[in-house]
Amino acid sequence: MVENIVFLSNPKWLASSIMIACYLVLFSEKVNRAVIALLSAMIMIVLGIFSQAEAFRAIDFNTISLLIGMMVIVSITERSGLFQFVAVWGAKLVRANPAGLMVVLGLVTALFSAFLDNVTTVLLIVPVTFQMTRKLQITPYPYLLIEIFASNIGGTATLIGDPPNILIGSALELSFMDFVVHLAPAVVIALFVLILGFVLIWRPNLQATDKNRAAMMRIQAKSCIVDKTLLHQSLFVLSLVICGFVLAEKFNLSNGSIALCGAAVLLVLYTLKDKHHTRDEKTEEMFNLVDWTTVFFFCGLFMVVFGLEKTGVLDILGQHFVALTNASVKRATFLVLFSSAFISSAIDNIPFVATMIPTLKAMEESFGGREAMMPVWWALSLGSCFGGNGSLIGASANVIVAGLASREGHPLKFLGFLLWSVPVMLISILISAVYLYLKFFC
Repeated sequence: MVENIVFLSNPKWLASSIMIACYLVLFSEKVNRAVIALLSAMIMIVLGIFSQAEAFRAIDFNTISLLIGMMVIVSITERSGLFQFVAVWGAKLVRANPAGLMVVLGLVTALFSAFLDNVTTVLLIVPVTFQMTRKLQITPYPYLLIEIFASNIGGTATLIGDPPNILIGSALELSFMDFVVHLAPAVVIALFVLILGFVLIWRPNLQATDKNRAAMMRIQAKSCIVDKTLLHQSLFVLSLVICGFVLAEKFNLSNGSIALCGAAVLLVLYTLKDKHHTRDEKTEEMFNLVDWTTVFFFCGLFMVVFGLEKTGVLDILGQHFVALTNASVKRATFLVLFSSAFISSAIDNIPFVATMIPTLKAMEESFGGREAMMPVWWALSLGSCFGGNGSLIGASANVIVAGLASREGHPLKFLGFLLWSVPVMLISILISAVYLYLKFFC
């Protein structure tokens, strides 16, 4: 209980101090993010800010289930070679034209990011990109840039595309189609502007000889498919899972349950014909591919944010926000959109959104209820996801691509990246602002 706090008499200051210290360590990257989040949560328990039972109730297991289920499904599907096949097939479709290749890779990255997590998407696409650009003997730099930007933009379109959307969707019990209907139009416009701008700017510098294009065309897309049976099984389960997301509301099912069910079914199909020993090995291998660091980071973060919620810190922040916007939904929408974009450019958008969710929830009554406040929630999603394009550390996918590029001898410099990322982020946020205004306030 709050009354049992030993070291500090004011629980609000104590919880705030622990949260600030946690965030500072997260930004410094001196300690693994899952470790510091869990440690901060355990400190709150030891100091009596909340009990162990309350801590576990604070964890949103729908979000955790959704993450784990989709990670398993993607890991198994990757083994079929589907994602590499799509990228190579697209390149051959445009006859290995460098400008056409840029369009294809941008669209493929955005599409994959809408249904996979961004990190997985770039881990699948970037190696194929290097293979193609080596064949064409052209610089991979603009392709890496557009893949970073497209992954963050494309992931905004759906419930499962980006962690902030998973958090928001679970907290508000929003459906898969809620995100598609309200966010996909803004995503499509932003993606179109991104690809068109990049093609116009880079096209004069992207020229490949006929010989190199012929070498590229000799790559067989079918050779990317390494397991046809697994491909069919994966497509079958993925289709069922996505249909489940769309129909979840009608059957009163949570998205986490659907994802875990899909993962279990695909694991059965993947190991069905194996002997007992091999079946166990393959199952353990798939579980080992789950990003447990992210899973435990979420668990710790849910508990730490609950500490702020229980001590009343988030209520105070909400009251200040209401006063700042004069209880105007329109003002709140654009303030959240722009502030979340700039903050997400500088820090990881996951802890930011995790903190904002209970803060905004506390404000809903002052703004006229959940329905009236939905433009603010959509602004939080657009701002935090699009804001990830603002810098090289704005999203995990950005950091992953930078690491892969450095390993291949094509490093992405922080300041050089800003020359592209800041305009892309600003344009996409302005598009979002116009879209939200026309949709909700015009």
